[in-house]
Amino acid sequence: MQTKTATWFETSVRYERQQENASLKYVTELYVVDAVSFGEAEQIITEEMSAFASGGIEIRNITPATYKEIAFSDKETDDRWYKAKLAFIMYDEKTQKEKRTSVTYLVQAASFNGALKNVEEMMKGAAIDYVILNITETKIMDVYKHQ
Repeated sequence: MQTKTATWFETSVRYERQQENASLKYVTELYVVDAVSFGEAEQIITEEMSAFASGGIEIRNITPATYKEIAFSDKETDDRWYKAKLAFIMYDEKTQKEKRTSVTYLVQAASFNGALKNVEEMMKGAAIDYVILNITETKIMDVYKHQ
């Protein structure tokens, strides 16, 4: 398992894809791109998707992602993406109260249980206490990171 921290953009792309029966169908899919700006995200996703699209590509939406870190799995069977929301627990000495800070990660796995396992592996050895608040499967098809 490897992780990468970057500025991520979620891009919604509509294109015409050839189906298994050789017919063409318009699909809209969600992809994540590692980029420094909206313009670079558009350029990267256009280049990446040109190999899959039989016609033109329409960028429907580009949104900055709510996560900064992505956990990539080394297993080929891990083909889904999950958003994992964690709360880091810190104790404030001044107020004598527990303070929680929420952080969202994108995790690659084959199933919900696999995502949970990958989150726990990613957090192994962390010097801070945490609680997993939520793990949700996304509609993200793939993630494109800088080489």
